[in-house]
Amino acid sequence: MDRQVIGLLKPTLQLQFGWTEEGYSNIVVAFQLAYGLGLLFIGKLIDQIGTRRGFSLAVLFWSVSAMAHAAAGSVFQFAAARFSLGIGESGSFPASIKAVAEWFPKKERALATGIFNSGTNVGAIVAPLIVPWITLRFGWRMAFIGTGALGMVWIALWVALYHRPEKSGLVSPGELAYIQSDPQEKEDIVPWRILLKLRQAWAVGLAKMFTDPIWFVYLFWMPDFLSRNLKLDLRGMALPLFVIYSGASVGSVAGGWLSSGLLRKGWTLNASRKTALLLCALAVTPIMLAAVIRDAWVVVGLVALAAGAHQGWSANIYTLASDMFPRSAVASVVGFATLLGAFSGMFISKAVGYILQSTGSYVPVFVLAGSAYLVALAFVQGLAPGLERAEI
Repeated sequence: MDRQVIGLLKPTLQLQFGWTEEGYSNIVVAFQLAYGLGLLFIGKLIDQIGTRRGFSLAVLFWSVSAMAHAAAGSVFQFAAARFSLGIGESGSFPASIKAVAEWFPKKERALATGIFNSGTNVGAIVAPLIVPWITLRFGWRMAFIGTGALGMVWIALWVALYHRPEKSGLVSPGELAYIQSDPQEKEDIVPWRILLKLRQAWAVGLAKMFTDPIWFVYLFWMPDFLSRNLKLDLRGMALPLFVIYSGASVGSVAGGWLSSGLLRKGWTLNASRKTALLLCALAVTPIMLAAVIRDAWVVVGLVALAAGAHQGWSANIYTLASDMFPRSAVASVVGFATLLGAFSGMFISKAVGYILQSTGSYVPVFVLAGSAYLVALAFVQGLAPGLERAEI
């Protein structure tokens, strides 16, 4: 929700403050730059101080940053708030993937990752319903304050409920044995200089580098696309956005379910993960037609399919990190991979801004979106043909 507010309010804020497309892209890039810089250290930090404490600090920092948007009044000030938000949010996926690695055996991780990853889409579903109502009733500043404050509630629940399985009073001996059924691994912190030499780390990293920017486009430009191409206002885009991000939420769980289901049926780890990745990559390709079709609900359906396929892809890519690396290195690998995705997202965001400023067309944007996943999968196959464990 905290990420989505700026995209939903883009037409409103653009009218009030006179932003150009390039100015808005600079605000988006500020978030991505900070997100990438944060990932240089946040994965290591979480590996060192633990998931419970590390995730709490990250959410506290980004929730305060989200509320700080309400004090902004210029492109620079919004960019500063987005920068701060990006630093905090850089802890989200490294901590989440590490939590899954702590609580689930390998055969359950893809589905567990799909379920938690669907939360990003639930936020994107809820935001178009809540943000316009808050904005029209209380003003746009309260939209940032209200959504940001929800993070404080989450922190209280997280600190009260989350512990590692062996320290949790809610886990029976049988459940603990199931959680720890994979072969025991050394709990050593893996330095960056070692990770950067491992082709498995680059397989996950390049997969994120090619595809993460596409999700940023769906997140930060979709309200503008609906306004520009389909002539929808803030109220009118609520239902289409609900459908799009509902599709993303379903896709996230379905992608994880497919991979874990194939694994339970006896497929190899390599075959189950890559079959799911290939189907997701193919499902994205029809998005190339979305910018030239004028039937609103056909367009919404294509975007929803692509968003769902992206999240199914994402759930499986994240799971590759825990497939190929010990738990003690998972947050670092995810941090490295998400860093590459954030930095490539900066360039794509600037490119989208220039394309829209000069042509006003989303056609090149969606052609790029439709082809990125197949390119990424080729790199995954080349660098990790059998999803072999990294030799550290």
